[in-house]
Amino acid sequence: MKLAVFKVAALAAAVMLAGCSQIRQHKGVVLDPQVATAIQPGVDNKDSVEKALGRPSFVGQFTPNDWYYVSRDVNQVAFRNPKVTKQTVMIVRFDQKGNVASVQQTGRELVMNIGPYGKKTPTLGRKRSFFEELFGNIGTVGAPGLPGQNQPGQ
Repeated sequence: MKLAVFKVAALAAAVMLAGCSQIRQHKGVVLDPQVATAIQPGVDNKDSVEKALGRPSFVGQFTPNDWYYVSRDVNQVAFRNPKVTKQTVMIVRFDQKGNVASVQQTGRELVMNIGPYGKKTPTLGRKRSFFEELFGNIGTVGAPGLPGQNQPGQ
């Protein structure tokens, strides 16, 4: 009897542990450290960087001469949110002629964890009831004669 209970408990524990499996993923560019350190300012240009590292993860929105290569390793247990275990961001800046001006690497220290503030967003202004929210704009939106509306014949 004790052996059967032990087998059932062991089977239940195995099933529960299987449900808590850990998933390891790599996201982004696979950065080879030797290739990444071989990129030199004043020597390389956009074509040579693209041949060595591939297309960038993204290009600077306001500065198209900044290329970003993002490499990230994450772990995820079952259905929980993934956690960053390792991150490398390589920033390659080019001058106006397309030659490498600088190369920088950062790690996980720039990862930011932002938590939401409660269930409501604090706002300025008056608090409206449910019915005021529901029926408050009836007759005001698009009503003729309101300031800012184009009147016929004006």
